[in-house]
Amino acid sequence: MKKRDQKLKDIINWAKENKEIRALLLTSSLVNPLAPVDDFSDLDIEIVFESNVTYVEHSTWLNLFGTPIAILEEDDSYFDGKHAMKMVLYEDHTKVDFKLFSKPQFLKEAKMEELPEDWDIGYQVLLDKDDITRGLKKPSYRVSIIKKPSIEEFQRILNDFWWDTTYVAKCLARGDIFYAKFMSEDNIRTAYLVPLLEWYIASQHQWNITTNKHGRLFKKYFHGQEWQMVEATFSGSDINDNWNALFAMANLVHKIGNELAEKLGETYPYQLELKVRNYLKEVRTGYSMPLQ
Repeated sequence: MKKRDQKLKDIINWAKENKEIRALLLTSSLVNPLAPVDDFSDLDIEIVFESNVTYVEHSTWLNLFGTPIAILEEDDSYFDGKHAMKMVLYEDHTKVDFKLFSKPQFLKEAKMEELPEDWDIGYQVLLDKDDITRGLKKPSYRVSIIKKPSIEEFQRILNDFWWDTTYVAKCLARGDIFYAKFMSEDNIRTAYLVPLLEWYIASQHQWNITTNKHGRLFKKYFHGQEWQMVEATFSGSDINDNWNALFAMANLVHKIGNELAEKLGETYPYQLELKVRNYLKEVRTGYSMPLQ
């Protein structure tokens, strides 16, 4: 953290002396009271230039704050002309995400009726030479608060979960680990399981809680047998282990899906689960060897 703090001081001092820089903001986890912060937390810096063209086109100025290990650059075409990005990992292990605005671009964002999400999650004005941040609304810090799903969304995710488990089963029967992993991790875990787990936790906290991005704080809210059920959904490359993880996902969704349905005053698709479970079992037992 000392290295990160020093890096921040160096950036602020540089900005104060640089006449092309008109404002400097710190955003994201370091200024969000709901976010976990540790030694690996990034510096998210927004720089407002009179014109950002030179700083977008060239990257030598990034060396002013240390020696980069790696740099990822994105011009404003990635962000609908709003700003550019330069994300830098330095040799001292500090990572800095620089968001580069031209002053007109920043003012356009600042005049929006609703505070943009990147600012509503938390911001701190570090420097403002032209008083261009005066009209910014205060952040609500509620962007990451988990919202109660609609009945349609809840039912869709349950239906899609059970449907996509059949693809995993076919892949495992074929010995196709790549596609099985794509379906189980990219589709099922990310698109269905994570939202269900978020809703399950939020339903126990009056829908006024965040688990951070992609379940970073799940372990904080699951304990004992429940956390063991979550852990059991992960697997390596062994086909049999992946079968076990698939059924562990099914067991977890059965548990949290039923409890959520009761709290939301909705019905759980028991018949769908029963029929799909039977299919999964039949595929597993019927094809003990990969298909040729």
